[in-house]
Amino acid sequence: MPDGQAGHEKTITSLLAALSGVNMIYGSGMLELGMTFSMEQMVIDNDIIRMERKVMEGVPVTDETLAVDAIKEIGVGNDFIAHPSTMENIDLASDPLVFDRLMLGDWRNNGYKDAADVAHEIVVDVLKNHAVKPIDADVLKEMQAIAKKADEAYLARAKAEENE
Repeated sequence: MPDGQAGHEKTITSLLAALSGVNMIYGSGMLELGMTFSMEQMVIDNDIIRMERKVMEGVPVTDETLAVDAIKEIGVGNDFIAHPSTMENIDLASDPLVFDRLMLGDWRNNGYKDAADVAHEIVVDVLKNHAVKPIDADVLKEMQAIAKKADEAYLARAKAEENE
């Protein structure tokens, strides 16, 4: 079952991979060196990777994103939360699906749900309600042609090796 240690290990492993510039990270949902698979862990891993992608995008540093005009307008020591520039730039932060940002009292009132609990709710919802979008007929035809060509190449290679 997903826990804090799994989350830590997954984050460190995938973040180091992302920072090294790889273009594919595998192992979503895997635990115990791939011996166990958890749909909840896959949902958590999705959240981790989404946040890492956000990190890899970097943070734009401009007068606008630093809210230089807002600081001049409002002044140091005053409230910036309701200022339009704050709302315009709020999407710069991550928006996790399973990791909440509730205050302790609100978290208690919400049933003490941890990331694994929320991930389980998402898994149940997806399994119950997700509708698979059909593949476009032209795309399917092209995929079948590629598979047929690969099958033919494999069979030809196997036959050639057999005759050697």
